[in-house]
Amino acid sequence: MARSRLERLAIVSDVHGNLPALRAVVEDLERVKPDRVIVNGDMVNRGPEGSAVLETIDALGWEMTLGNHDDLLRMWTERDPSLPSSWFSDPFWRSTGWCAHEVASAGWLPRIETLPRTVEIREAGADTIIVSHGSPRHYREGYGKHLSDEAISEIVQMHPYDVLIGSHTHIPMQRAWGKHVVLNSGAVGSPFNGDPRAQYLVVTQKDGVWVPEFRRVAYDREAAFEAYEATGYLEQAGLSAWLYRLELATARSLLVPYMMWAETEGMTLDEVGWRAFVADRSLHLTAPDEAGASIVARREAIGVA
Repeated sequence: MARSRLERLAIVSDVHGNLPALRAVVEDLERVKPDRVIVNGDMVNRGPEGSAVLETIDALGWEMTLGNHDDLLRMWTERDPSLPSSWFSDPFWRSTGWCAHEVASAGWLPRIETLPRTVEIREAGADTIIVSHGSPRHYREGYGKHLSDEAISEIVQMHPYDVLIGSHTHIPMQRAWGKHVVLNSGAVGSPFNGDPRAQYLVVTQKDGVWVPEFRRVAYDREAAFEAYEATGYLEQAGLSAWLYRLELATARSLLVPYMMWAETEGMTLDEVGWRAFVADRSLHLTAPDEAGASIVARREAIGVA
């Protein structure tokens, strides 16, 4: 039987163990009716329900690509020598160990090992597409405002597709580079653009050109926050789990800026270091909705001024 022509493609990414957000996107996609769905990496880690997210995706028959967080859980479990040995005893990284154990115990690591880093899409009479979690060069090289013109130029020369679709940065983006279009799908599970809704990308073919639509879907965020406690993740995984939940509450990036600051200042990644970061940056956090505000209000546990 001949394969039907691909007219509408959905790119879902960075679910990060946020099952309520994924479920809302699944419901939205029932209305969108794409011909194909690609989950573009980082299905797991950060959030507490990684194995349930993978089970949901697998049951739907959706394709997946490998993201850096997916690979990190594999490397953690295998004690990969490329990871700093200090991480395995550092309390700050307990969240990674917790998520790795949760996913490995459910038997998902062999599947993660087989995931491709890129997916190519070629339809007769249509622009070509390459999908990758970061860029095709590396899954941590995300398409975003910090990626230089030189880097974009190198990427499209090495991978001369008409449309390049990535994720990783948790911020949707559309950028033209000559005849090429570079798109970022945003994040389902933990957006960093101030909008707490689950975000994903749909591209629809019109006269051979792929037209992007950035979709945003409201979901039960209280259920997502409750999962951090109900699973034991928040209590057992320490400061980094608290910060992941705070990022979810505020829809902004906090953990990476804190880690970069701590390295520059020679500070340890613990509550003392976090409080010093808050003071140094005069950090005042606000949430975009009531559910997030209830988390931000719990300041005594994390020292937010």
